[in-house]
Amino acid sequence: MLFNSIEFALFFPVVTILFFMLPHKFRWFLLLAASCFFYMYFKPVYILILGFTIVVDYFAGIWIDRQTDPRHRKWLLTLSILANVGVLVVFKYYNFIAINLNLVIAEMNKGHVLPLLNILLPIGLSFHTFQAMSYTIEVYRGNQKPEKHFGIYALYVMFYPQLVAGPIERPQNMLHQFHEVKTFNYQQARSGMVLMAWGLFKKVVIADRLGLFVSYVFAYPKEHTGVPLILGTLFFAVQILCDFSGYSDIAIGSARVMGYHLMTNFNTPFASRSITEFWRRWHISLSTWFNDYVFTPLITAARYWGKAAIAFGLFITFFLSGVWHGAGWTFIVYGLMHGLGMIYEFYTKKQRKKWFKKLPQGLGNMISTVLTFCFVAISWIFFRSPGISDAFYIIRHLGTHLRSQIPDILTNRHMARLELLYLGQPGNEFYLALLFMGLLTLIHFAKKGQHIDQWILSKSTPVRWAAYYGLLIAFVAFGIFTKSAFIYFQF
Repeated sequence: MLFNSIEFALFFPVVTILFFMLPHKFRWFLLLAASCFFYMYFKPVYILILGFTIVVDYFAGIWIDRQTDPRHRKWLLTLSILANVGVLVVFKYYNFIAINLNLVIAEMNKGHVLPLLNILLPIGLSFHTFQAMSYTIEVYRGNQKPEKHFGIYALYVMFYPQLVAGPIERPQNMLHQFHEVKTFNYQQARSGMVLMAWGLFKKVVIADRLGLFVSYVFAYPKEHTGVPLILGTLFFAVQILCDFSGYSDIAIGSARVMGYHLMTNFNTPFASRSITEFWRRWHISLSTWFNDYVFTPLITAARYWGKAAIAFGLFITFFLSGVWHGAGWTFIVYGLMHGLGMIYEFYTKKQRKKWFKKLPQGLGNMISTVLTFCFVAISWIFFRSPGISDAFYIIRHLGTHLRSQIPDILTNRHMARLELLYLGQPGNEFYLALLFMGLLTLIHFAKKGQHIDQWILSKSTPVRWAAYYGLLIAFVAFGIFTKSAFIYFQF
Protein backbone atom coordinates (compact mmCIF):
# COMPACT_ATOMS: atom_id res chain seq x y z
CA MET A 1 0.00 0.00 0.00
CA LEU A 2 1.36 3.39 -0.98
CA PHE A 3 1.34 6.33 1.43
CA ASN A 4 0.25 8.55 -1.48
CA SER A 5 -2.92 6.60 -2.23
CA ILE A 6 -6.63 6.78 -1.43
CA GLU A 7 -6.33 3.35 0.16
CA PHE A 8 -3.85 4.63 2.75
CA ALA A 9 -6.00 7.73 3.36
CA LEU A 10 -8.69 5.28 4.52
CA PHE A 11 -6.38 2.71 6.12
CA PHE A 12 -4.50 5.09 8.43
CA PRO A 13 -7.44 6.72 10.26
CA VAL A 14 -9.30 3.40 10.62
CA VAL A 15 -6.27 1.65 12.14
CA THR A 16 -5.44 4.62 14.36
CA ILE A 17 -9.00 4.99 15.70
CA LEU A 18 -9.24 1.25 16.39
CA PHE A 19 -5.83 1.39 18.09
CA PHE A 20 -7.01 3.91 20.69
CA MET A 21 -10.39 2.21 21.11
CA LEU A 22 -8.89 -1.20 21.94
CA PRO A 23 -7.42 -2.14 25.32
CA HIS A 24 -3.63 -2.18 25.40
CA LYS A 25 -3.38 -5.99 25.49
CA PHE A 26 -5.03 -6.28 22.05
CA ARG A 27 -3.22 -3.47 20.29
CA TRP A 28 -0.18 -5.50 19.23
CA PHE A 29 -2.50 -7.88 17.38
CA LEU A 30 -4.30 -5.02 15.61
CA LEU A 31 -1.01 -3.45 14.50
CA LEU A 32 0.42 -6.79 13.38
CA ALA A 33 -2.72 -7.63 11.39
CA ALA A 34 -2.76 -4.14 9.87
CA SER A 35 0.93 -4.44 8.99
CA CYS A 36 0.33 -7.80 7.30
CA PHE A 37 -2.55 -6.32 5.31
CA PHE A 38 -0.43 -3.28 4.43
CA TYR A 39 2.39 -5.47 3.07
CA MET A 40 0.16 -8.04 1.38
CA TYR A 41 -1.54 -5.22 -0.52
CA PHE A 42 1.54 -5.20 -2.79
CA LYS A 43 1.92 -8.96 -3.38
CA PRO A 44 0.33 -11.34 -0.83
CA VAL A 45 2.63 -14.35 -1.33
CA TYR A 46 5.73 -12.43 -0.23
CA ILE A 47 4.41 -12.34 3.33
CA LEU A 48 5.79 -15.89 3.52
CA ILE A 49 9.36 -14.57 3.09
CA LEU A 50 8.85 -12.19 5.98
CA GLY A 51 7.35 -15.00 8.01
CA PHE A 52 10.39 -17.23 7.39
CA THR A 53 12.94 -14.65 8.56
CA ILE A 54 10.77 -13.69 11.54
CA VAL A 55 10.59 -17.29 12.77
CA VAL A 56 14.33 -17.86 12.23
CA ASP A 57 15.41 -14.71 14.05
CA TYR A 58 12.88 -15.04 16.87
CA PHE A 59 14.20 -18.47 17.88
CA ALA A 60 17.81 -17.48 17.13
CA GLY A 61 17.54 -14.62 19.62
CA ILE A 62 16.18 -16.89 22.37
CA TRP A 63 18.75 -19.63 21.76
CA ILE A 64 21.67 -17.18 21.59
CA ASP A 65 20.66 -15.78 24.98
CA ARG A 66 20.43 -19.27 26.53
CA GLN A 67 23.87 -20.36 25.37
CA THR A 68 26.89 -19.87 27.62
CA ASP A 69 29.47 -21.30 25.21
CA PRO A 70 30.75 -18.40 23.04
CA ARG A 71 31.28 -20.74 20.08
CA HIS A 72 27.66 -21.90 20.16
CA ARG A 73 26.45 -18.32 20.41
CA LYS A 74 28.57 -17.33 17.43
CA TRP A 75 27.31 -20.28 15.36
CA LEU A 76 23.70 -19.38 16.10
CA LEU A 77 24.31 -15.76 15.11
CA THR A 78 26.06 -16.89 11.94
CA LEU A 79 23.15 -19.16 10.97
CA SER A 80 20.68 -16.34 11.58
CA ILE A 81 22.68 -13.91 9.44
CA LEU A 82 23.14 -16.52 6.68
CA ALA A 83 19.38 -17.14 6.62
CA ASN A 84 18.66 -13.41 6.21
CA VAL A 85 21.43 -12.80 3.70
CA GLY A 86 20.45 -15.98 1.85
CA VAL A 87 16.96 -14.62 1.26
CA LEU A 88 18.49 -11.38 -0.05
CA VAL A 89 20.86 -13.25 -2.36
CA VAL A 90 18.14 -15.43 -3.86
CA PHE A 91 15.59 -12.70 -4.48
CA LYS A 92 17.80 -9.64 -5.05
CA TYR A 93 21.21 -10.76 -6.29
CA TYR A 94 20.95 -14.23 -7.83
CA ASN A 95 20.05 -13.09 -11.36
CA PHE A 96 22.75 -10.39 -11.30
CA ILE A 97 25.35 -12.95 -10.20
CA ALA A 98 24.12 -15.52 -12.73
CA ILE A 99 24.19 -13.05 -15.64
CA ASN A 100 27.76 -12.01 -14.91
CA LEU A 101 28.95 -15.57 -14.33
CA ASN A 102 27.31 -16.61 -17.60
CA LEU A 103 29.33 -13.90 -19.38
CA VAL A 104 32.52 -15.31 -17.86
CA ILE A 105 31.50 -18.86 -18.79
CA ALA A 106 30.79 -17.76 -22.36
CA GLU A 107 34.23 -16.17 -22.61
CA MET A 108 35.80 -19.43 -21.44
CA ASN A 109 33.78 -21.40 -24.05
CA LYS A 110 32.20 -23.59 -21.40
CA GLY A 111 28.86 -25.17 -22.14
CA HIS A 112 27.13 -24.80 -18.77
CA VAL A 113 24.96 -21.72 -18.25
CA LEU A 114 23.30 -20.80 -14.97
CA PRO A 115 19.51 -20.47 -15.27
CA LEU A 116 17.81 -17.18 -14.45
CA LEU A 117 14.93 -17.03 -11.97
CA ASN A 118 11.66 -15.44 -13.01
CA ILE A 119 10.92 -13.78 -9.66
CA LEU A 120 10.08 -10.27 -8.54
CA LEU A 121 12.05 -8.54 -5.80
CA PRO A 122 9.87 -8.31 -2.67
CA ILE A 123 9.25 -4.65 -1.82
CA GLY A 124 11.48 -3.30 0.95
CA LEU A 125 13.33 -6.61 1.38
CA SER A 126 16.67 -4.99 2.27
CA PHE A 127 15.07 -2.76 4.90
CA HIS A 128 13.29 -5.36 6.99
CA THR A 129 16.16 -7.83 6.53
CA PHE A 130 18.62 -5.33 8.03
CA GLN A 131 16.21 -4.52 10.85
CA ALA A 132 15.85 -8.22 11.64
CA MET A 133 19.63 -8.74 11.61
CA SER A 134 20.16 -5.85 14.01
CA TYR A 135 17.98 -7.71 16.54
CA THR A 136 20.03 -10.93 16.62
CA ILE A 137 23.32 -8.98 16.59
CA GLU A 138 22.24 -6.85 19.55
CA VAL A 139 21.07 -9.95 21.47
CA TYR A 140 24.43 -11.60 20.72
CA ARG A 141 26.29 -8.51 21.95
CA GLY A 142 24.25 -8.47 25.15
CA ASN A 143 22.69 -5.08 24.41
CA GLN A 144 19.15 -6.45 24.07
CA LYS A 145 17.29 -9.19 25.89
CA PRO A 146 15.46 -11.57 23.56
CA GLU A 147 11.79 -10.79 22.98
CA LYS A 148 9.74 -13.72 24.30
CA HIS A 149 6.41 -12.52 22.87
CA PHE A 150 6.40 -13.81 19.28
CA GLY A 151 3.72 -11.34 18.19
CA ILE A 152 5.63 -8.35 19.56
CA TYR A 153 8.81 -9.49 17.82
CA ALA A 154 6.93 -9.96 14.53
CA LEU A 155 5.51 -6.45 14.95
CA TYR A 156 9.04 -5.08 15.48
CA VAL A 157 10.00 -6.40 12.03
CA MET A 158 6.67 -5.60 10.33
CA PHE A 159 5.49 -2.32 11.92
CA TYR A 160 3.70 -0.86 8.91
CA PRO A 161 4.87 2.80 9.01
CA GLN A 162 8.52 1.83 8.46
CA LEU A 163 8.13 -1.68 7.04
CA VAL A 164 8.85 -0.91 3.38
CA ALA A 165 11.47 1.87 3.37
CA GLY A 166 12.58 2.48 6.93
CA PRO A 167 13.86 4.07 9.04
CA ILE A 168 15.80 0.90 9.87
CA GLU A 169 15.18 0.69 13.60
CA ARG A 170 17.12 -0.97 16.43
CA PRO A 171 15.45 -3.27 18.96
CA GLN A 172 16.55 -1.03 21.85
CA ASN A 173 14.42 1.79 20.45
CA MET A 174 11.32 -0.10 19.33
CA LEU A 175 10.65 -3.29 21.29
CA HIS A 176 10.00 -1.62 24.64
CA GLN A 177 7.61 0.83 22.98
CA PHE A 178 5.28 -2.00 21.92
CA HIS A 179 4.98 -3.04 25.57
CA GLU A 180 4.17 0.48 26.79
CA VAL A 181 0.59 1.67 27.22
CA LYS A 182 -0.09 4.46 24.73
CA THR A 183 -2.69 7.13 25.43
CA PHE A 184 -3.92 9.68 22.94
CA ASN A 185 -1.85 12.87 23.14
CA TYR A 186 -3.24 15.80 21.17
CA GLN A 187 0.07 17.65 20.85
CA GLN A 188 1.86 14.51 19.73
CA ALA A 189 -0.88 13.61 17.25
CA ARG A 190 -0.90 17.14 15.83
CA SER A 191 2.88 17.06 15.39
CA GLY A 192 2.63 13.70 13.62
CA MET A 193 -0.11 14.91 11.28
CA VAL A 194 1.89 18.01 10.34
CA LEU A 195 4.92 15.85 9.59
CA MET A 196 2.78 13.51 7.47
CA ALA A 197 1.34 16.44 5.51
CA TRP A 198 4.81 17.84 4.89
CA GLY A 199 6.10 14.48 3.72
CA LEU A 200 3.13 14.05 1.38
CA PHE A 201 3.70 17.55 0.00
CA LYS A 202 7.33 16.75 -0.79
CA LYS A 203 6.30 13.50 -2.49
CA VAL A 204 3.27 14.40 -4.62
CA VAL A 205 3.90 18.09 -5.28
CA ILE A 206 7.69 18.22 -5.69
CA ALA A 207 9.20 14.74 -6.18
CA ASP A 208 6.58 13.35 -8.55
CA ARG A 209 6.55 16.57 -10.59
CA LEU A 210 10.33 16.51 -10.93
CA GLY A 211 10.07 12.82 -11.81
CA LEU A 212 8.34 13.76 -15.07
CA PHE A 213 11.41 15.73 -16.19
CA VAL A 214 13.90 13.20 -14.85
CA SER A 215 12.24 10.29 -16.66
CA TYR A 216 12.31 12.25 -19.93
CA VAL A 217 16.10 12.57 -19.67
CA PHE A 218 17.09 9.24 -18.15
CA ALA A 219 14.81 7.06 -20.27
CA TYR A 220 16.91 7.84 -23.35
CA PRO A 221 19.97 9.73 -22.05
CA LYS A 222 22.00 9.36 -25.25
CA GLU A 223 19.47 11.51 -27.09
CA HIS A 224 20.46 14.52 -24.98
CA THR A 225 23.48 16.73 -24.36
CA GLY A 226 24.25 19.76 -22.23
CA VAL A 227 21.33 21.60 -20.61
CA PRO A 228 18.85 18.67 -20.50
CA LEU A 229 21.47 16.42 -18.86
CA ILE A 230 22.37 19.10 -16.32
CA LEU A 231 18.71 19.72 -15.47
CA GLY A 232 17.98 15.99 -15.29
CA THR A 233 20.89 15.51 -12.89
CA LEU A 234 19.90 18.42 -10.64
CA PHE A 235 16.21 17.58 -10.71
CA PHE A 236 16.91 13.96 -9.77
CA ALA A 237 18.96 15.09 -6.76
CA VAL A 238 16.00 17.09 -5.47
CA GLN A 239 13.52 14.39 -6.49
CA ILE A 240 15.26 11.63 -4.54
CA LEU A 241 15.61 13.88 -1.49
CA CYS A 242 11.93 14.84 -1.49
CA ASP A 243 10.78 11.32 -2.35
CA PHE A 244 12.80 9.47 0.28
CA SER A 245 12.68 12.07 3.05
CA GLY A 246 8.97 12.48 2.27
CA TYR A 247 8.45 8.76 2.91
CA SER A 248 10.41 9.00 6.17
CA ASP A 249 8.34 12.00 7.31
CA ILE A 250 5.07 10.15 6.67
CA ALA A 251 6.41 7.02 8.41
CA ILE A 252 7.66 8.93 11.47
CA GLY A 253 4.52 11.08 11.58
CA SER A 254 2.05 8.19 11.32
CA ALA A 255 3.87 6.30 14.09
CA ARG A 256 3.98 9.44 16.25
CA VAL A 257 0.18 9.88 16.06
CA MET A 258 -0.14 6.53 17.87
CA GLY A 259 2.59 7.46 20.35
CA TYR A 260 5.55 5.58 18.79
CA HIS A 261 8.85 7.33 18.17
CA LEU A 262 10.98 6.41 15.16
CA MET A 263 14.50 7.71 14.65
CA THR A 264 15.21 10.75 12.48
CA ASN A 265 16.35 9.64 9.04
CA PHE A 266 17.27 12.95 7.35
CA ASN A 267 18.82 16.16 8.63
CA THR A 268 19.08 18.69 5.76
CA PRO A 269 21.69 16.63 3.84
CA PHE A 270 22.18 19.27 1.12
CA ALA A 271 23.65 21.58 3.77
CA SER A 272 26.59 19.19 4.15
CA ARG A 273 30.10 20.59 3.69
CA SER A 274 31.74 17.21 3.09
CA ILE A 275 30.84 13.71 1.94
CA THR A 276 31.46 12.49 5.48
CA GLU A 277 28.97 15.02 6.83
CA PHE A 278 26.51 14.11 4.06
CA TRP A 279 26.35 10.52 5.32
CA ARG A 280 25.70 11.78 8.84
CA ARG A 281 22.66 13.61 7.49
CA TRP A 282 21.38 11.35 4.67
CA HIS A 283 19.58 8.05 5.37
CA ILE A 284 20.88 8.16 8.90
CA SER A 285 19.37 4.81 9.89
CA LEU A 286 21.29 3.01 7.13
CA SER A 287 24.60 4.84 7.62
CA THR A 288 24.54 4.17 11.38
CA TRP A 289 23.65 0.51 10.68
CA PHE A 290 26.70 0.10 8.45
CA ASN A 291 28.84 2.02 10.94
CA ASP A 292 27.85 -0.19 13.88
CA TYR A 293 27.76 -3.59 12.18
CA VAL A 294 30.29 -3.33 9.34
CA PHE A 295 32.70 -0.36 9.59
CA THR A 296 33.47 -0.48 13.33
CA PRO A 297 34.06 -4.28 13.43
CA LEU A 298 36.28 -4.00 10.32
CA ILE A 299 38.54 -1.26 11.67
CA THR A 300 38.67 -3.01 15.05
CA ALA A 301 39.86 -6.21 13.39
CA ALA A 302 42.41 -4.29 11.28
CA ARG A 303 43.44 -1.81 14.00
CA TYR A 304 47.14 -2.70 13.69
CA TRP A 305 47.15 -1.31 10.14
CA GLY A 306 46.90 2.25 11.43
CA LYS A 307 45.32 4.71 8.97
CA ALA A 308 45.04 1.96 6.36
CA ALA A 309 42.44 0.27 8.58
CA ILE A 310 40.17 3.31 8.23
CA ALA A 311 40.61 3.36 4.45
CA PHE A 312 40.00 -0.37 4.23
CA GLY A 313 36.89 -0.10 6.39
CA LEU A 314 35.48 2.76 4.34
CA PHE A 315 36.11 0.99 1.04
CA ILE A 316 34.42 -2.26 2.11
CA THR A 317 31.56 -0.51 3.89
CA PHE A 318 30.62 1.65 0.92
CA PHE A 319 31.09 -1.19 -1.52
CA LEU A 320 28.52 -3.13 0.52
CA SER A 321 26.34 -0.02 0.74
CA GLY A 322 26.32 0.15 -3.06
CA VAL A 323 25.44 -3.54 -3.27
CA TRP A 324 22.67 -2.99 -0.69
CA HIS A 325 21.11 -0.34 -2.91
CA GLY A 326 20.75 -2.62 -5.89
CA ALA A 327 21.95 -5.60 -7.90
CA GLY A 328 23.78 -3.77 -10.66
CA TRP A 329 27.14 -2.31 -11.56
CA THR A 330 25.70 1.20 -11.44
CA PHE A 331 24.96 0.82 -7.72
CA ILE A 332 28.38 -0.66 -7.05
CA VAL A 333 30.06 2.30 -8.77
CA TYR A 334 27.80 4.65 -6.78
CA GLY A 335 28.90 3.06 -3.52
CA LEU A 336 32.59 3.00 -4.45
CA MET A 337 32.50 6.67 -5.46
CA HIS A 338 31.35 7.60 -1.97
CA GLY A 339 33.83 5.23 -0.35
CA LEU A 340 36.76 6.67 -2.32
CA GLY A 341 35.48 10.19 -1.68
CA MET A 342 35.48 9.60 2.07
CA ILE A 343 38.95 8.01 1.92
CA TYR A 344 40.18 11.13 0.11
CA GLU A 345 38.61 13.35 2.78
CA PHE A 346 40.17 11.24 5.54
CA TYR A 347 43.71 11.53 4.14
CA THR A 348 43.46 15.22 3.16
CA LYS A 349 41.59 16.53 6.19
CA LYS A 350 44.49 18.63 7.55
CA GLN A 351 45.50 20.02 4.15
CA ARG A 352 41.93 20.99 3.27
CA LYS A 353 41.48 22.63 6.65
CA LYS A 354 44.61 24.75 6.11
CA TRP A 355 43.47 25.73 2.62
CA PHE A 356 39.98 26.78 3.72
CA LYS A 357 41.43 28.83 6.60
CA LYS A 358 42.87 31.15 3.97
CA LEU A 359 39.34 31.95 2.74
CA PRO A 360 36.63 33.96 4.49
CA GLN A 361 34.58 31.53 6.57
CA GLY A 362 31.32 32.12 4.73
CA LEU A 363 32.95 31.69 1.33
CA GLY A 364 34.76 28.52 2.41
CA ASN A 365 31.55 27.00 3.75
CA MET A 366 29.70 27.88 0.57
CA ILE A 367 32.37 26.35 -1.67
CA SER A 368 32.43 23.17 0.45
CA THR A 369 28.64 22.87 0.32
CA VAL A 370 28.49 23.39 -3.45
CA LEU A 371 31.31 20.92 -4.14
CA THR A 372 29.69 18.31 -1.89
CA PHE A 373 26.34 18.73 -3.60
CA CYS A 374 27.93 18.46 -7.06
CA PHE A 375 29.74 15.27 -6.08
CA VAL A 376 26.57 13.71 -4.65
CA ALA A 377 24.48 14.76 -7.67
CA ILE A 378 27.02 13.27 -10.10
CA SER A 379 27.19 10.04 -8.09
CA TRP A 380 23.41 9.80 -8.32
CA ILE A 381 23.73 9.69 -12.12
CA PHE A 382 24.91 6.10 -11.64
CA PHE A 383 22.09 5.53 -9.17
CA ARG A 384 19.44 6.60 -11.71
CA SER A 385 20.91 5.52 -15.06
CA PRO A 386 19.74 2.33 -16.82
CA GLY A 387 23.34 1.16 -17.25
CA ILE A 388 27.01 1.99 -16.80
CA SER A 389 27.48 3.22 -20.38
CA ASP A 390 24.50 5.58 -20.01
CA ALA A 391 25.92 7.03 -16.80
CA PHE A 392 29.34 7.68 -18.32
CA TYR A 393 27.69 9.19 -21.40
CA ILE A 394 25.77 11.66 -19.21
CA ILE A 395 28.88 12.66 -17.26
CA ARG A 396 30.92 13.16 -20.46
CA HIS A 397 28.19 15.24 -22.13
CA LEU A 398 27.06 17.48 -19.26
CA GLY A 399 28.94 20.40 -20.80
CA THR A 400 28.44 19.54 -24.47
CA HIS A 401 26.76 22.09 -26.79
CA LEU A 402 26.18 24.62 -24.00
CA ARG A 403 27.55 27.43 -26.20
CA SER A 404 24.78 26.90 -28.72
CA GLN A 405 22.01 25.75 -26.37
CA ILE A 406 22.09 28.67 -23.93
CA PRO A 407 21.78 31.41 -26.62
CA ASP A 408 18.90 29.45 -28.20
CA ILE A 409 17.10 29.35 -24.86
CA LEU A 410 17.78 33.01 -24.07
CA THR A 411 16.52 34.23 -27.44
CA ASN A 412 13.14 32.74 -26.53
CA ARG A 413 12.97 30.26 -29.35
CA HIS A 414 9.95 28.14 -28.45
CA MET A 415 11.22 24.88 -29.90
CA ALA A 416 14.60 25.30 -28.20
CA ARG A 417 12.97 25.85 -24.81
CA LEU A 418 10.57 22.97 -25.33
CA GLU A 419 13.35 20.49 -26.10
CA LEU A 420 16.20 21.84 -23.98
CA LEU A 421 14.56 23.48 -20.97
CA TYR A 422 11.06 22.08 -20.50
CA LEU A 423 12.18 18.50 -21.14
CA GLY A 424 9.02 17.45 -22.93
CA GLN A 425 6.66 19.02 -20.37
CA PRO A 426 4.49 22.14 -20.66
CA GLY A 427 6.32 25.31 -19.74
CA ASN A 428 4.06 25.97 -16.75
CA GLU A 429 5.08 22.59 -15.25
CA PHE A 430 8.73 23.58 -15.52
CA TYR A 431 8.17 26.90 -13.74
CA LEU A 432 6.01 25.24 -11.09
CA ALA A 433 8.86 22.82 -10.43
CA LEU A 434 11.27 25.75 -10.00
CA LEU A 435 8.76 27.55 -7.77
CA PHE A 436 8.35 24.63 -5.37
CA MET A 437 12.08 23.94 -5.32
CA GLY A 438 12.60 27.59 -4.40
CA LEU A 439 9.93 27.33 -1.69
CA LEU A 440 11.66 24.25 -0.28
CA THR A 441 14.95 26.16 -0.12
CA LEU A 442 13.35 29.17 1.58
CA ILE A 443 11.72 26.97 4.22
CA HIS A 444 15.04 25.23 4.82
CA PHE A 445 16.72 28.56 5.64
CA ALA A 446 13.72 29.93 7.57
CA LYS A 447 13.40 27.04 10.00
CA LYS A 448 17.09 27.34 11.01
CA GLY A 449 17.71 23.71 11.86
CA GLN A 450 14.35 23.05 13.51
CA HIS A 451 12.28 20.06 12.46
CA ILE A 452 9.49 21.18 10.16
CA ASP A 453 6.70 20.18 12.56
CA GLN A 454 8.36 22.07 15.45
CA TRP A 455 8.85 25.11 13.24
CA ILE A 456 5.23 25.23 12.03
CA LEU A 457 3.74 24.51 15.46
CA SER A 458 5.85 27.24 17.05
CA LYS A 459 4.10 29.89 14.95
CA SER A 460 1.02 31.90 15.88
CA THR A 461 -2.43 30.47 15.20
CA PRO A 462 -3.03 32.48 11.98
CA VAL A 463 0.38 31.46 10.57
CA ARG A 464 -0.18 27.79 11.46
CA TRP A 465 -3.57 27.69 9.78
CA ALA A 466 -2.18 29.50 6.76
CA ALA A 467 0.42 26.73 6.51
CA TYR A 468 -2.27 24.03 6.84
CA TYR A 469 -4.43 25.58 4.14
CA GLY A 470 -1.37 26.20 1.97
CA LEU A 471 -0.46 22.51 2.08
CA LEU A 472 -4.06 21.50 1.38
CA ILE A 473 -4.29 23.83 -1.64
CA ALA A 474 -0.94 22.56 -2.91
CA PHE A 475 -2.17 18.94 -2.71
CA VAL A 476 -5.42 19.65 -4.53
CA ALA A 477 -4.16 22.09 -7.14
CA PHE A 478 -0.63 20.87 -7.84
CA GLY A 479 -0.34 17.27 -6.61
CA ILE A 480 0.64 14.54 -9.08
CA PHE A 481 -1.67 11.69 -8.07
CA THR A 482 -0.49 8.86 -10.30
CA LYS A 483 0.15 6.38 -7.45
CA SER A 484 3.87 6.71 -8.13
CA ALA A 485 5.83 4.31 -5.92
CA PHE A 486 8.55 5.71 -3.70
CA ILE A 487 12.03 5.35 -5.19
CA TYR A 488 13.42 3.32 -2.30
CA PHE A 489 10.67 0.69 -2.54
CA GLN A 490 12.87 -1.12 -5.05
CA PHE A 491 15.45 -1.77 -2.33
